Amino acid sequence: MAEYKPIPVTLIVNGKEYKLEVPPYERLIDTLRYRLGFTSVKEGCGRGECGTCIVLVNGRPRHSCLTLTATVDGAEITTVEGLAPKGKLHAVQKAMLDTHGVQCGFCTPGILLMMKALLDRNPDPSDEEIKEWLSSNICRCGSYLRYLKAVKLAAKYIKEGKIYFDEEEARKTLIANIPR
Repeated sequence: MAEYKPIPVTLIVNGKEYKLEVPPYERLIDTLRYRLGFTSVKEGCGRGECGTCIVLVNGRPRHSCLTLTATVDGAEITTVEGLAPKGKLHAVQKAMLDTHGVQCGFCTPGILLMMKALLDRNPDPSDEEIKEWLSSNICRCGSYLRYLKAVKLAAKYIKEGKIYFDEEEARKTLIANIPR
């Protein structure tokens, strides 16, 4: 078997710089999840078809299962852990809770990041644009209509200047609104 020389890379993940040496064949998903501990980055299909592994690379959605770590040297990478400051929720996270969009949660990180990328580019997307953007994410629970509602609600929050929400307050509101 051929020996591969490690490649030095610098990644800025959720605002923090990491200097690493990686084999040339190492995928970004493996670097983020197993080396750096960002467990929101999940592998579904390993072929770039399900969207579960999506992260933002310099603000753009990217399938981390198809991206070699060495190709994103110097890039700013955002995972769900970096969407909001500690103790806060980003508007897309709050909207997902408010619309009961989260079911099993496996696909949720990739969907949240796609929602954020969409709203960063277009703060008032049409239903068709939302469907197009989320078409790269497969949800086994079938929560697509809730995701559509969540994007619209997140857009409303952001327009109102509500980008971050207190996590504990959001949790209490969610629990109080559970049908009994």
